[in-house]
Formats: sequence, C-alpha cells, structure tokens
Amino acid sequence: MPNTMRNREKKFIGRHLMVKGKYVEDILTGKKKATIRKGIVVPKYEEIIVHGGGKPVAKIKVTKVTHKRLHELTNEDALKDGFKNKEELIRELKRVYLELTDNDWVTIIEFDLVQRLDHLEPEHPYLGLTPADIARLGLRYLDKELSQKDKQILLDLTRTNSIRMTALRLFGTLNKRYIIRKVLRKTLEKLVEKGVIKTQKKHGEK
Repeated sequence: MPNTMRNREKKFIGRHLMVKGKYVEDILTGKKKATIRKGIVVPKYEEIIVHGGGKPVAKIKVTKVTHKRLHELTNEDALKDGFKNKEELIRELKRVYLELTDNDWVTIIEFDLVQRLDHLEPEHPYLGLTPADIARLGLRYLDKELSQKDKQILLDLTRTNSIRMTALRLFGTLNKRYIIRKVLRKTLEKLVEKGVIKTQKKHGEK
C-alpha cells in the first residue's frame, strides 16, 4: 500500500452493505460484481448482506478489495460495477459524491453472489438461512416486534452462528436449544409476514 494511503482515514463496512434500489437487479443477475465507494473502505467480514430498496436482497462474498485514485479507474472496473465504460462510471460517482475529484481515493469491492434473499427455499430448514443471518435480519428489521429476551438470543447467535453454542452460553445447557429454535422460527415468520424476505412459491401454487 502506498505511503500516501497509510495515514488516510479508513471507513469500515460491517455485516451490512447498502446499495441504491436501481442496482438490485444487476446484483441478482450477476451483471454487477463490484461496488465502488469513495475513500479508503475496508470490509471487516468476507460475507456481507446487501440491502437495497429498504430490504435485504442478497448475501455476497467479498473476493477482492482495491484502492485507486478516481482517474485511475478503468473500463474493466466500470464493467464489473455494471457500467458501460469508465466515463459513465465516473459521471455517476461524481453525481453521488458531489465533492469527488479526479485525485480522490476510491475503493473497488469485488464480490460473488452467494445467496439471493428474494426467492428463499420454503422446504429448507430456516428457509436455507444460517442462524446468524436470521438473527442479523431480525435485529435490523423487527426491533418493535421482538422482546428483549428474543433480542438477547438473536444477538448471541450473530456471534456464534450456532444454536448449540448459544444455548450453552445463555442457559448453560443444551436442553434449552428448543428455546433458540423457537425464537428463530418466530423471527423468520415475522420477516416473511412483514415482506422483508420472500420465499419461492411451492409447485402448484399461484
């Protein structure tokens, strides 16, 4: 990393990444395989949930992070981000970041689509989601619908991603796993009920 970047303030991305609603379809179809952000941005985790249009839309895996000056962006960078060429990309970036100059740093975050969250499989346990992802979505979208006890369980699941481990940590016994499962099922039901996530229709359903 160049010395000029070492002293620059870093911004971090956690488990959630926000995108504009107009980019959702491109992410889901694989046209958009990168997102470019102003400044030195560092994803803290390899797997991230993407949100667009007020809903979670996909789970992605970060594959590469590159820092460049704006003027160093290439047509290849533009194509990965779903644009026709670097000129179109740079125009959009300057529209979003009004004070962005050609010499400013930007971060290219490349990713693979791991899971679509708009057509989850109803026959899969927990719709195919991990306990940690259900917990993260519940805590983000169901603040008023969840009890403090529910939130405590979900928060621990975001750290363990394990029903067994959370039961041991919170109750000291595996015999209480049914409580964790009950909270997960309730959270999933409310997420579907609220339209936060959607399942595929079963065969024969209209």
